[in-house]
Amino acid sequence: MGNRSLRSHCCKPFRGDNRGDRGNHYFAHWCVAAALAALLLSGPGAQNAATSPSLGAIHARPALCIGAQGGECKAGAATLTTKANKKARTGCAAKARQQTKKCLAQARKMAKKRSKSSAGINTKSASTLPDGFGPAQFRGAYNLPAAAEHSQTIAIVTAYDSPNIEKDLRAYSETFLLPVCSSSKGCFRKVNGAGMTAPLPASNPLWALEASLDVEVAHAVCPNCKILLVEASSSSVNDLVAAVDTALKLGADVVSNSWVVKEFRGETSFDNHFNHPGVAITAASGDTGYGVNWPAASPYVTAVGGTTLDLDSSNARINESAWELGGSGCSVYEAKPAWQSDTGCAQRTVPDVAAVANPDTGAAVYDSYGYSGRRGWFKVGGTSLAAPIVAAIYALAGNAGDVVAGSYPYAHASALFDVQDGANGNCSSAYLCTAAAGYDGPTGLGAPTGVTGF
Repeated sequence: MGNRSLRSHCCKPFRGDNRGDRGNHYFAHWCVAAALAALLLSGPGAQNAATSPSLGAIHARPALCIGAQGGECKAGAATLTTKANKKARTGCAAKARQQTKKCLAQARKMAKKRSKSSAGINTKSASTLPDGFGPAQFRGAYNLPAAAEHSQTIAIVTAYDSPNIEKDLRAYSETFLLPVCSSSKGCFRKVNGAGMTAPLPASNPLWALEASLDVEVAHAVCPNCKILLVEASSSSVNDLVAAVDTALKLGADVVSNSWVVKEFRGETSFDNHFNHPGVAITAASGDTGYGVNWPAASPYVTAVGGTTLDLDSSNARINESAWELGGSGCSVYEAKPAWQSDTGCAQRTVPDVAAVANPDTGAAVYDSYGYSGRRGWFKVGGTSLAAPIVAAIYALAGNAGDVVAGSYPYAHASALFDVQDGANGNCSSAYLCTAAAGYDGPTGLGAPTGVTGF
């Protein structure tokens, strides 16, 4: 799969599921469907809407992108390299005008830099660490504490079984000198969608890689948090929201969702699964550029968009810009929550905040189960990376008990880094697809800078 684009892998539903018969009876309705599609496309936010004759037949996809090692991103490696240079110039011009040459060199090389953490974690030499961001980079870039003050449980909701996840989490922890998080220590727990340790769902390589990304990044950002992995029996929306219910029943303080579905008629009927004041729930905005996905569109989650993160040799943020493939826009079906006040969208606007997602600045992820003929260390991005980062920052902050839907960052916007560079497409209300001062579509209110915004 090395030469396929992201559209074939992380930007289309995984084809391992049974989606039901899309047989010849659809042909008879082709003209009507075409006319309806034309009407939808003429309306605001309709660029990403989808409908289905059966809600149970709707399946989600992981919002991940494999970086330079796999080359599996929509724009292709050559395009991403060109755009990376352009983004580096933009970021440097905005943030370090007096030192442009120095900043540009740093930004171009930042994906390969591995430095010591001032917090004393991840102190191996650069030559011994895998390619991709790790705990030191997340902590340095986002000015995060080394641990949560109080015990917190982060639930990761995925589909299918990741058979080697606990072993892989140990390998990740040992590589980055993190505390080992295991079931024997009471730190890690894996259950099926009903909350039982057995039977577990069938395994799936793509979703297993997703689980490795989510679990390892959550542990990297909050090393003393407990991790609960809830594995839905399939990628159907019905199974995934049931897994969310299970995570909440099992006492999760924070729930991270790195799966996406194009908006569909009837999505609001599922929103109640995320309506849990006192629990912080994050959802990835997607990886196909401008356009809205669900459950990020639900008003009961913190929708997380994507950025490109430029660091210096001490892991401090040089600049952060909108990632061109991060999802954003104006929902077709979800009403505008009271805590949103942007005027270019009468409905729910996505996302609320953002974090690193560009696979060029992606995370080092260990997956021994393997994907696409490879196993071991991967460099992975996508808003699948951003969602667990923000979830773990909620856990570090320890404020989940005060969280109501996605409103918390809006009351603490001044504590976020205002991303003002980059774009993810073209749109009639420019701020919905172009980063700017204040709230914007690609990056919401901005990126983390400490835990106060969460």
